[in-house]
Amino acid sequence: MQTLLIAMSSICALVSPVIYARSILSGESKPHRTTRLVLLLITILSTSALVAQGDRVAVWLAGVSALQSILIFGLSIKYGMGGWAKLDLMCLGIALVGIIAWQVTSEPVLGLYFSILADFTGMVPAILKTYHLPHTENPWFFGLDVIAGILTICAVNAFTPQQVAYPIYISVINSVMVFLILRPKLMKSRTLGSE
Repeated sequence: MQTLLIAMSSICALVSPVIYARSILSGESKPHRTTRLVLLLITILSTSALVAQGDRVAVWLAGVSALQSILIFGLSIKYGMGGWAKLDLMCLGIALVGIIAWQVTSEPVLGLYFSILADFTGMVPAILKTYHLPHTENPWFFGLDVIAGILTICAVNAFTPQQVAYPIYISVINSVMVFLILRPKLMKSRTLGSE
């Protein structure tokens, strides 16, 4: 069952960037460049940390996320938005400090937590952009990553913090993005329902 859950999680995580790339190329989505740069660095390092600690479950999600990040960062250079505002640079700086702290610790578990903190800091510009411009993001991209994270959590056989931290984080941060993208529609339907 664990192998099936890992495979399903990996498929979701592999399909989501294809959907997002199509959305980006059609002009429907505009990824935030700073976020995508930070995520590129972090997913590569997260995968390395999970390999170093001998993880055999979450490493698949992290590895697929790294491949995702390479594709999306490349597209964000031409088709994305943001990248040099003060907030973007501040978040990039904080994320880089988190990445450096992660690398200096030489402790894979502590490194994983620093990577999650750095990832979250890198997501702040995209969260703010999506709050203000929800139409610039694709809910299917983030929704499939929520499903991938949940399937990875279900595949874990030892529920230790280091085993579930990354997939829980992936599920939560992507759920936030889905909510922000769908928020205008939810508010509109709520308003129509109360009339």
